[in-house]
Amino acid sequence: MKLEDFNNIDFKNVGSLPASVKAVLLLVLGLLLLGLGYWSMWQPALADLDQSVAKEKELRDVFLAKKSQAIKIDAYRQQMVDIERTFGALLKQLPDKSEMDGLLTDINQAGLGRGLEFNLFKPGQETVADFYAEMPIQIKVLGSYHDLGAFATDVSKLPRIVTLNNISLTPLNGDVKSGRLVLEAVAKTYRYLDSTELEAKRSNAKKVHAK
Repeated sequence: MKLEDFNNIDFKNVGSLPASVKAVLLLVLGLLLLGLGYWSMWQPALADLDQSVAKEKELRDVFLAKKSQAIKIDAYRQQMVDIERTFGALLKQLPDKSEMDGLLTDINQAGLGRGLEFNLFKPGQETVADFYAEMPIQIKVLGSYHDLGAFATDVSKLPRIVTLNNISLTPLNGDVKSGRLVLEAVAKTYRYLDSTELEAKRSNAKKVHAK
């Protein structure tokens, strides 16, 4: 087989070409067909295969995540029981509407029991949330640093939830040597809404939603 054999190919008379030239032409034709087949058929199929492999990996990861959650389902259930128990314990620390007067008295008595002098004890307007109401109480008490600190501790130990906020501590009349201090703060206490209040809240919410 010589190079001249390819320069003088007569495609109209392929049958008379030398066997070696025919073999080379068949090889080139086969390569061309393989190339066309790859680009027209195999490449899209390979792309689909890659997508299928990626989808399989994604589904496998989801399955493993779900399996892990299923294995831990008992722990999750126990956690929910613990949360409900804790929530119930906290809910018991919220007085109902009928107990609020007694709670206000307890806060007042906590101060008087430490020898403090109340210049202001003013309950404010309640703010209603999902299942509870928050009542702010503006207080202004006079006493020594030690007694005021003991008062704050006594308030934190009340059986109902009471927090002291926006605390301001200043010497009485600006006289540091007197040892008398003025404590101004907003005491916040909370109560849970009774069934009537919850029903009224739901009814109002429905009316607002309907508009």
